[in-house]
Amino acid sequence: MALLPSHTVLAQTDNRRTGGLVAQPGSPLDEYLKARELRQQQQAQPEIVAPLPFDVRTFEQMARQIVANQRVPGLAVAIVKDGKILSARGYGVTDTLNPRPVDAHTVFRLASLSKTFSGTLGGMLVEEGALDLHQPVVRYFPEFRLRSADATSRLSVANLLSHSIGLPRTAFDRDIQANASYSSVRAKLAAAPLSCGPGECYSYQNVAFSVFGDVVHGATGRLFDDHIQRRIFKPLGMHDASLGLEGITRSPSWAKPHIRAGSGWRSLMPKPTYYRLGPAAGVNASATDMAQYLLAQTGHRPDIISPQLLNTIRTSRIDTPSEMRAAGWRRERLYSAGYGMGWRVYNYAGQPMYFHGGAVQGYRAAMAVLPRQDLGVAILWNGESSLPSGLLPTILDSAIGLPQTAWLKLDGLPGSEAFEGMSEAINSSGGQ
Repeated sequence: MALLPSHTVLAQTDNRRTGGLVAQPGSPLDEYLKARELRQQQQAQPEIVAPLPFDVRTFEQMARQIVANQRVPGLAVAIVKDGKILSARGYGVTDTLNPRPVDAHTVFRLASLSKTFSGTLGGMLVEEGALDLHQPVVRYFPEFRLRSADATSRLSVANLLSHSIGLPRTAFDRDIQANASYSSVRAKLAAAPLSCGPGECYSYQNVAFSVFGDVVHGATGRLFDDHIQRRIFKPLGMHDASLGLEGITRSPSWAKPHIRAGSGWRSLMPKPTYYRLGPAAGVNASATDMAQYLLAQTGHRPDIISPQLLNTIRTSRIDTPSEMRAAGWRRERLYSAGYGMGWRVYNYAGQPMYFHGGAVQGYRAAMAVLPRQDLGVAILWNGESSLPSGLLPTILDSAIGLPQTAWLKLDGLPGSEAFEGMSEAINSSGGQ
């Protein structure tokens, strides 16, 4: 383990619990150690070593190793810090059957990272007075119905965007997977049993979340897709970004989804199913696009996304405590968890962190913002593998200065290859 300078003032810690690490009082490492002590976790902790220096070249080498020997077909990574794009690159191939290199402009499906775009759009409409988060959904979309008339009248736009509607988890996703239309499945929400009243419990949704598109149209007279392109893609310079199946397939370079086939991979054509839920899962983007988006989400495009807007969408509106019991980095790092407007709101080892993940038919994605460290990271890949997920906490820990934990196992790196667990089970449903 690296030694600290002799003049460093050290906090007293229990070396048996911290692997011998010590920290300056009030430092991020000290905050992390104290928070972990408060958790009093009973399970064995992963092996920890000295913090990994924050060096983008190290992370790029990890990305290259992730796609080596087709561990994962293709990967795109964007890292921004202190208002600068440190890295926006592609790795691997777009299609194992017709290999072409993934580059900075190769488009991937974002799956549920799309929800952050919906939340951001909602904040924009609130700022200009076109939308009131506390008004009922039926004010803007009178045809909407839940099983209970009381719930229908009380369900607010904020409840819709924070998954606190009261429906069973991922209600009617199976119908979408079976190729049902959005309008037919939306109508079924009126018959779905309610687990709680609006705003009283968290239950992740894709179909119901997409009612936000109807709200936007009712409030503004414009389609959801038009707003995303006009208010986010164009002003931020997200020139590769698009919406829907037609959007991704007409891109000059786009990554096909892959599923496991024996010891290798088989590429597929993307299905149209979850693209029908545009506000929940409809956005496509490249590493270059995500770098521009992250600059805005870290506060460096206040002309487009103001500090007040960021505060609105990042305010936790419902607790999601089950995430702290999930496997992998959540169990080790999270000390509170909630959901804002299209963003997950975490306390990550004593630091505020905003996150979303995505998973749909051979695509995976993860994105996080650490505001105190002025850091944004997005990782996109085109294979049903959890391996690249370990790159995210590796980068976050390095930026904070936390003990290096084995989230990612690759040749020449310590740790465990399997990153177990997005916050909700990753399967063929629309994300997390």
